[in-house]
Amino acid sequence: MESETQMPAPGHAEVRVVAATPEVARRVAEVLRRCFAATEQRSYPAGQEGGTRLHLTVDTTQPAGPAQSWLATSESSADEREQTDGL
Repeated sequence: MESETQMPAPGHAEVRVVAATPEVARRVAEVLRRCFAATEQRSYPAGQEGGTRLHLTVDTTQPAGPAQSWLATSESSADEREQTDGL
């Protein structure tokens, strides 16, 4: 059986936001767009209880604003850090 889900292009991520109201979902999408290039969001009803599902694709190869500096520093130092459990 083949999966119906296609993987996004390299460097891209499919993001799904589920929120109680459309406004909350839009606010999350806006934050993502400030950090990464993104497609126009698509929204759908989330279920019988109400709520909103919002879908968008972000392009992590074109970071903008805060994400640009954060990604640059995290990529260069990620291999140098040892992961610990904080104990």
